[in-house]
Amino acid sequence: MRGLFRFQSGSALAIAVAAGVALSGFGLNAAHAQSKGNSKEFVAAAGPVQAKLKDLEKLKPKADAGDAAAKAELAAGAKAVTPDIEKALAAASTGKDKIIAGQYAVTVGGWSDDMALRKRGVQAMLDSGELKPDQIPTFQFYLGNFAYATEDYATAATALSEAAKSGVTDEQLVPLLVESYGKAGKPAEGLTAARAAIDATKAAGKPVPESWLSRSVVVAYNAKAGPQTIDFAKLLVEEHPSKFNWLNASQMVRTFGNLDPQATLDLFRLMDRAGALDNDPKFVSGEFKEYIEAADPRRLPGEVVRVADKGLATGALSKSDQWVQEARTNASGRIAADKASLPSQVGSAKSAASGKVAQSLADAFLNYGDAAQAEDLYKAALSKAGSDRDVVLTRLGIAQYDQGKYAEAAQNFSQVNGLRKPVADLWLLRIKEVNKGA
Repeated sequence: MRGLFRFQSGSALAIAVAAGVALSGFGLNAAHAQSKGNSKEFVAAAGPVQAKLKDLEKLKPKADAGDAAAKAELAAGAKAVTPDIEKALAAASTGKDKIIAGQYAVTVGGWSDDMALRKRGVQAMLDSGELKPDQIPTFQFYLGNFAYATEDYATAATALSEAAKSGVTDEQLVPLLVESYGKAGKPAEGLTAARAAIDATKAAGKPVPESWLSRSVVVAYNAKAGPQTIDFAKLLVEEHPSKFNWLNASQMVRTFGNLDPQATLDLFRLMDRAGALDNDPKFVSGEFKEYIEAADPRRLPGEVVRVADKGLATGALSKSDQWVQEARTNASGRIAADKASLPSQVGSAKSAASGKVAQSLADAFLNYGDAAQAEDLYKAALSKAGSDRDVVLTRLGIAQYDQGKYAEAAQNFSQVNGLRKPVADLWLLRIKEVNKGA
């Protein structure tokens, strides 16, 4: 079994360079064994390996050039010399022995695609005590990958955790880390380790690889870890805002956020404005239909028609879908009279004792895209008893966002609590993204 990802940086050459040793030509012999720090037992075991490696290395230029016959001969020769490598590993007792035996194992394991041998080789090099302190994290990363490939998930998780703690930022690190913990039956520990690596990378001012976050979202989702899924999804869209990541983050909030229908409606509004609904039609067909259902043709006809038309134009909704056509027809028939009745209600709504009246009218204006009038009425609703504070704060923020009043909108979104907080947090991230692009 290969690793989760194609492991490019763990080649024999890369490991040799990192360790500061040559791939061959160690020149070991009994006379020089003591001066080199090698044991006589290891020198005796290493002799046959060196002789065979010299012959095999003659095949490498052709194999590297794509010669199929040379590749096959090199792989077969590597498998044939593996028992000698095993003897050298077993005979290695000093640090010098282990660093060289480890290099033999990594080199030959690379030629024969033997991940177990490569894992043993890297472990021997780590055990040698000959690596410099700044080399150890990289070798822990190599060990973690090879251990994962051999289904030794406990070793992989431990090694990758050490690599992460030491600041390794390879794109494959966190995906392998969370997968290793998950397959070792410890998904929660893996997510904790992943978050620590992400936070440390951010604190160091380094970019967080997108794969770290996207894989963490998947592992958290599969583990049904709702709060962590939402947190990773928010981090993903914060660090790598894209239409697809906005869709991902919104879906995670919907899945684990325990939202009521009105909070869901405000999440759909965010998806629309952030571009989440502009993804491939096959990914968002359900979102368009549920958005229409949440808006309700009887309550917010203007918004229903706009969303339906957008979905039909992009192909996310089908013109032959009777449900969509009925919803649009129902909504469009209400718009003229409903819209005409609104201006005359503003005065009484603002003077009413209950804030619910102004809140309801503000919802109607927002549905028709009159963000300025909606803002005025939401502010009136906030000043009275009876309105739902978190709902009003959310929609006041939306009305201000639509007018480009981002600082004021952010101030209101930041005050939202309860089940609506994850929705408001996404709106805050959207404002952050817009401000970056300004």
